[in-house]
Amino acid sequence: NLSDPTATLADIDYAAERNLRKADIDPLATCDWVREGHNLILTGATGVGKTFVLSAFGHAACMLGMTVRSYRTTRLLNDLAIGRGDGSYDKVLSDLGKPDLLILDDFGIKQIDVELSQDLLEVIDDRWRHQKSLGISSQLPVKEWPNVFADPTICDSIMDRTVRNAYRINLKGPSRRPTLPFAGDTSSKDMSA
Repeated sequence: NLSDPTATLADIDYAAERNLRKADIDPLATCDWVREGHNLILTGATGVGKTFVLSAFGHAACMLGMTVRSYRTTRLLNDLAIGRGDGSYDKVLSDLGKPDLLILDDFGIKQIDVELSQDLLEVIDDRWRHQKSLGISSQLPVKEWPNVFADPTICDSIMDRTVRNAYRINLKGPSRRPTLPFAGDTSSKDMSA
């Protein structure tokens, strides 16, 4: 269930403006960091390719026989909230602890209230205790992550379990998404007729 199922490490673009070097990616391509329970954090502006790179690592891990689950962070938190309401919370937590790599895409899009922060801590703590890896993408630099959490104590616990043993890559450059013409844009058409 990767966000970009076609992404592969071989297709990563190492253009200079991206702040991404093959020498940084190649050692991670073996996915030993997943086997060892380390995390990978990708940060950068919208559209720089964080999701593609995380999906490529997810694909590589799958090809090496590992299990991977991928979520947009807001959807994961929504699933946990629903689980709390319908009685499936423990099952959802158990399922989130199983894959070798759990990808949390678009972390920090909006502030996380105390209850959802506690839910996220449960997921992250379980994975940390069992040496299971996280792949996290965020538009926010790690130093701004405390602003995402309503409770600073829970934030400290989450940060301690995710950042301390993480490989961190900050992507730069312009958005890689194609620009589509605006339906009302007539600038490229000859309107003299």
